[in-house]
Amino acid sequence: MDVVVENLTKSFGYQKAVDSVSFEVKKGEILGFLGPNGAGKTTTLKIISCFLFPDYGNIYVGKYSIHKNPYKIKQITGYLPEHNPLYEEMNVIDFLHFIAQVHNIPKYKIIPKVMDMIRMCGLENEKHKTIRELSKGYRQRVGLAQALIHDPEILLLDEPTTGLDPNQIVEIRELIKNIGREKTVIMSSHILAEIEATCNRVLIINKGKIVANGTSTELRNKSNTDKLLKICIQGGNHEEIYDELALIPEIENIHTPVPEHFEIQCARNTNIEKIIFDICRNHDWYISEMTPVETRLEDIFRQVTKN
Repeated sequence: MDVVVENLTKSFGYQKAVDSVSFEVKKGEILGFLGPNGAGKTTTLKIISCFLFPDYGNIYVGKYSIHKNPYKIKQITGYLPEHNPLYEEMNVIDFLHFIAQVHNIPKYKIIPKVMDMIRMCGLENEKHKTIRELSKGYRQRVGLAQALIHDPEILLLDEPTTGLDPNQIVEIRELIKNIGREKTVIMSSHILAEIEATCNRVLIINKGKIVANGTSTELRNKSNTDKLLKICIQGGNHEEIYDELALIPEIENIHTPVPEHFEIQCARNTNIEKIIFDICRNHDWYISEMTPVETRLEDIFRQVTKN
């Protein structure tokens, strides 16, 4: 089920938390929602889940509007908040049984559904423990299970890997990817590598406004950060090679970490590879390595949120 956000605006006092935000998420897509603290990520997720309502704008979940059909949207949405609210005195099975009842799941389906969630979220060895006894990682798994137990069309995850160890992060990442094949998933995180590894598309929000939207590859191509190449040129004197490269007007900076190796910075739209190749051919030098260094998502994030 698609999610369409139209001109979403929400203020708290004199501060605009979300400022005329519009975007769309298709079924089967995992959207990564990035932004600095206070950028508006959590507010947007709360509005999509109908926990908050906007000052202006609308959101359509399929054919349902948050203004006209909030109850229906709540029925088809699963939400894992950043601060995972759980009843600590209950054990895992009883808690998920209770959540299933809240969602009006038929009685005959509750026990199979609870056991499916326990198996899916890796809680088999913890299912009889009280939630108070669980580690942070297993509490996150219980939170994910409660968000999924009613088989929602839309899944909203606010910092879902917070507190998990590296092995748990990989497991939750794979679980989210599998879920995303059949559902619409919006996942916020401050861990850029996590977004890049899990999500099909990235949306960056800053001060309530969308400042970047696209796949990681598209964002790199749109970025005005420079191109960086690592090159090893052999067959000539190091100083002479350096002097020839320094004469190329398109090159903005040259760094030589070790002899014969050069790190070259230039504008992204420059065909610097051919220029260097021609120089090497004219001097009977040869290139043993030429490796482009990808612009990192972190660099793009800092570029679009620095103001």
